[in-house]
Amino acid sequence: MMKRGKKYLEAIKLVDKTKKYSGLEAVDLAKKTSVTKFDATVEAAFRLNVDPRKADQSLRGAISLPHGTGKDVRVIVVAKADKAKEALAAGADAAGDVELIEKISGGWFEFDVMVATPDMMAQLGKLGRVLGPKGLMPNPKTGTVTVDVAKAVKEIKAGKIEYRTDKVGNIHVPIGKVSFEANKLHENLLAIYNQLIRIKPATVKGTYIQNISVSTTMGPGIHVDETLIKK
Repeated sequence: MMKRGKKYLEAIKLVDKTKKYSGLEAVDLAKKTSVTKFDATVEAAFRLNVDPRKADQSLRGAISLPHGTGKDVRVIVVAKADKAKEALAAGADAAGDVELIEKISGGWFEFDVMVATPDMMAQLGKLGRVLGPKGLMPNPKTGTVTVDVAKAVKEIKAGKIEYRTDKVGNIHVPIGKVSFEANKLHENLLAIYNQLIRIKPATVKGTYIQNISVSTTMGPGIHVDETLIKK
C-alpha cells in the first residue's frame, strides 16, 4: 500500500467519504484539500453507464470551458504555407507541413494539442501509431481537423478541452486550477456536465451518470451528488 504524506492525511480528514456534496461544496473542498506546493489542476471524473466498444456509446468531442483551464496549452498546426502563417498569427507555438511532420516522426513531442488542415491528414496518417496512443491525433469530432486553423488555435488557447470515454466508460477532464475562485470551477464543472447530458446516447438504459467526483493533483477524491451538482 502506498504510504501517504502528512499533508494528504490531514486533507482527507476534511472529506466525508460517506457523503456526496453539492457541486459548489465539492470544488470548494477540492481547493481546501490540495496538498501540492504548486498551483494544482482540479479534475472532474464522470463514470458513465456506456459501452465504449459500441460506436454510438464511445463519446468524444470538445468544449470551451467558460473560464478556461488555467493551463498554458502548447498548440501546433500542420498546414501548408498560408494556413501555417495564419496559425502562427493566431498564436500557434509552431506551424508547418512536411518539415514539422518529419520533426515529430523523429521523436519531437513538445506540444499538447495538434491541429491539422484536411489536406494534411493523409501524410499525418503515417504517424498514427505514434500520435494515436498519446491522444494527439487530430480529429474532426474535436475540431482539430479544420480549414479555420486560426479559430481553432484561439479556442484551444482560451480553454477549449477535449473529452473522450476511456475503455471502461470514464471521462476525466481538467476544470481549472486550485487558484481559481470556487464559483468559476463550479461553472466549468457544470459546462462539461451539461455537455455530457446533451450527448447522452439514445441506446443507454438505466442510470447514465453513475458517479461524479472532483479532485486535485495528488488530492483526495470528492463525490458529487448529481441532484445537487447545480448548487
